[in-house]
Amino acid sequence: MFEFHWPWMALLLVLPLLVRLFWRRPATEQFETVEGLQATLLHPSLLHLEAAFQTKRPKVPLSKRLYLGLLSLIWLSLVLAMMRPQWLEPYTENRTAGYDLMLLVDASHSMNALDFTLDKKQVSRMQVVKGVVSKFIEGRQGDRVGLVIFGSRAYVLSPLTYDRKAVNSLLQNVVPRIAGDGTAIGDALGLGVKKLRERPAGSRVLVLIADGENTAGTIPPLRAAELAGQEQIRIYSIGVGSNKKRIPIKENGRIVTRTDLNFNEQAMRDIAEAGGGAYFRATDTEALEKIYQKIDELEKTEAESRTVYVPQPLYHWPLTAALLLLLILGIYPEGRQRQLKGGGYV
Repeated sequence: MFEFHWPWMALLLVLPLLVRLFWRRPATEQFETVEGLQATLLHPSLLHLEAAFQTKRPKVPLSKRLYLGLLSLIWLSLVLAMMRPQWLEPYTENRTAGYDLMLLVDASHSMNALDFTLDKKQVSRMQVVKGVVSKFIEGRQGDRVGLVIFGSRAYVLSPLTYDRKAVNSLLQNVVPRIAGDGTAIGDALGLGVKKLRERPAGSRVLVLIADGENTAGTIPPLRAAELAGQEQIRIYSIGVGSNKKRIPIKENGRIVTRTDLNFNEQAMRDIAEAGGGAYFRATDTEALEKIYQKIDELEKTEAESRTVYVPQPLYHWPLTAALLLLLILGIYPEGRQRQLKGGGYV
């Protein structure tokens, strides 16, 4: 399909006519001879001046009509180039049925807590989250996956997309405190609901990964979970943390022990229940398989078919034509024949 990206540039076609109509040429100094004829005031040494600036005139000067025609074609070609002609190539993208999954990942200060052990080494909550969620993303082939991180505030790190590798790559680059020290679980749930509410009902899922302690934000977590339930958006929560009273955490390059990093498992259960989903522990080896089964029980989104038009610019054709016409006009540097009032041509 052919179209002009800037069709309003066609208004420039009348610009030469307006210039010719309203432009006033400066009056030349003239005097009247005895015979009553007007003549141009000549230089006293015109022959010497002409010899000094002697140029080779074209053997075949252009006629006035041909000269104006070339100028008109040049201007027309330039205007066509400025209108940006382009050919729209249709491209159809087909997608199979799947789910719309928005992952809400806690990136607060508490995710630095070292209350997990892997291969006899202490690992942080964030490392556990990355391992669990990375496997989850890899197993959701055919689904649209998005990523929201939250600390003191919630941010969309990736919109819903089929590019699971891109989402996984963004997740691996998340570090604790990147979104603030607090934990705004309610704001993250509200942001997830906002991004999913316009998707088809029955396949919309929020997966919340956090330690259950809401310490920031403006929306209470249970209220946000109820809003998700009203929009028929399921919430599956994954708890990350332990019930130890004294938990080591890495702060400013060294490990300290704190007692205010409790894991609120009951809050995570209540959120999942209010959102019509289920709660799982991140340390449970069967947690991912259980989430897969729960999600697969939902109704899939219908297959999508979307056609986009890829523009192929064509402005170089009229621009090339204008340059060729200018080249032709340049062969005749003195342009068209100019007729004097007394008769004859120069």
